[in-house]
Amino acid sequence: MAQNKPDPREMARQAAKLVGTKLDQRKEAERNAANKPQTAAAAAGGAKADPNSMPKGATGTPQKEPPLEDIEHQLAKEYKEYSVAEFFKKNRQMLGYSGKVRSLTTIIHEYVTNSIDSAEDAKILPDIKVEIQEINDHLKVIVEDNGTGIPKSKVGNALGELLSGTKFHQRRQRRGQQGIGAKGATLFAQITTGKPTKVKTSLGNYKIYECEVSIDVKKNSPIITGEKEYSGNYRGTRIEAEFAEVTYNRSEYSVYEYLRMTAIANPHVQVTLIEPTKEIIVFPRASTKIPPKAKDSLPHPLGISTSDLMDMALVSPNRKISSFLQQEFTRVSSDKVKELQTMCPAVDFNRAPGTLQWPEAEQIVQSFQKVKWIAPETDVLIPIGEEQLQKSLKNLLAPEMMRVVVRKPHVFRGGIPFMVEAAIAYGGKAGSEASAAAARGDEKTPGIQRAGEVLRYANSVPLLFDAGSCATMEAVKSIDWARYDLRKWEEMPVSIFINFVSVYVPYTGAGKLAISQEEEIIEEIRSALMECARDISMYLHSLQKAEDQERRRQIFFRYIGEVAEALHDIKGVEKVKVQEKLRKIAEERTKLAEQEEELEEIGVDEDMKEEEEK
Repeated sequence: MAQNKPDPREMARQAAKLVGTKLDQRKEAERNAANKPQTAAAAAGGAKADPNSMPKGATGTPQKEPPLEDIEHQLAKEYKEYSVAEFFKKNRQMLGYSGKVRSLTTIIHEYVTNSIDSAEDAKILPDIKVEIQEINDHLKVIVEDNGTGIPKSKVGNALGELLSGTKFHQRRQRRGQQGIGAKGATLFAQITTGKPTKVKTSLGNYKIYECEVSIDVKKNSPIITGEKEYSGNYRGTRIEAEFAEVTYNRSEYSVYEYLRMTAIANPHVQVTLIEPTKEIIVFPRASTKIPPKAKDSLPHPLGISTSDLMDMALVSPNRKISSFLQQEFTRVSSDKVKELQTMCPAVDFNRAPGTLQWPEAEQIVQSFQKVKWIAPETDVLIPIGEEQLQKSLKNLLAPEMMRVVVRKPHVFRGGIPFMVEAAIAYGGKAGSEASAAAARGDEKTPGIQRAGEVLRYANSVPLLFDAGSCATMEAVKSIDWARYDLRKWEEMPVSIFINFVSVYVPYTGAGKLAISQEEEIIEEIRSALMECARDISMYLHSLQKAEDQERRRQIFFRYIGEVAEALHDIKGVEKVKVQEKLRKIAEERTKLAEQEEELEEIGVDEDMKEEEEK
């Protein structure tokens, strides 16, 4: 007869009960030992050890378990704080440093975006040089620009202190916004090669400053060494750093591809790339028009949380909550404040903002959702622009056909303004230089062709990685491309361009590689792409139509000579006259067919427009 297996839950209960009993006995023993006075013999060490209290096989004085207070003290000693630099040192993949190709592209991305911002701030046409050198199994990266330069007192903060900078607290459209960027590259160089980052900079005042920067990881503070100052005619910044665990190639996620994409979305920028092979590639500027400087924007009430309101109130210089709301938020007038007062009778709007309590702030934020607000200001958004984008695409892609669309501004999360720029280019150099086999998934088919690509951007900054979690790709995948004769666009010479423009980009992570899948953002991208696709579809229709017309004519013309000869033999009529008449009939008949096809196409186009509007 089989034995019944013990119930695991009952065994766990019994074990817990036993442990609890032993803990109680231990605590009781410790209390008794503390209260019981020692005898003279025990104090002199003459007391005999109880053999029952000693571990099996042990001799001498029995080992006493440490009291609970000592355990708590030990745990308190082990509890330590760590700096943000230590955190990112152990979690560098969060900054984009994972994989040899990706890490190198991330480094170039951080340096180049800083260089473009620096030049634009001073209304200078950016001229950037990127050089990559092989040194044994390391790569040396040199990036030099003609921007404003870095003040001597701020070099350490700019390159050696994570989460410090000029962009995080600004509500302005910028390429970077988190204060990590180039500091992350300094940290990556330090942890892969142990070498500091070399810097040369000048404000254009004939004073040149050079130094080496590394990071005190424990304190998240810069370490400056090798300082040198001298006179010279120079303006800009030159950064030189050496890295391990990186690789250079020309894959679709490479430095080359990143700089090509940068040139497309920034037509006023010229970039020169010197590869490890010493080959020089120049991405020339397509325009000398520098984008206007973005304006600071005030937060909109619909995009504010209770925590945001509390943080702003605590540092507000205004004397009253009412004036704080009017002066530090957009679209809040005195009438709106009165409306809020009626909704929040328990809140005294004449009090100082710094005295605002959490329940009161929560009540105000809830009232924000009930008020009818004017949409946020949209003149704070600076798109590339239709004309500039067309110039850039023609300059670098030279497509047979393209369509550029700049949508009107909208808002997401209730009050954050954004807009979408989109384009589709067909033919020419559009698409990526991928092998035909890779494009079709057929390894046996050799040859090179242009394969479809999606060029993703946020504030004109390329997004090469994490496409699967990005709002841009979600929008692309949601479109029925077959309706626009682009069913297999991945295998066609097609470039799909998307630029998300906003004062705040909702990135999915610290690496700034993908845009959060907000419903409003995805819908706007879809609308822009479908508008572009409609024109590309008409062009593809025209190509197919011309091909069909020519085929039809050739069929008629092919037999005109034979028919004319047969009529000459039967009727005796002249061949030339018969041929001319038959040719004329063929042209008239094919023309009628063409007109009928055009009418059908117009009807199809109208149907497509109606469906998109729905």
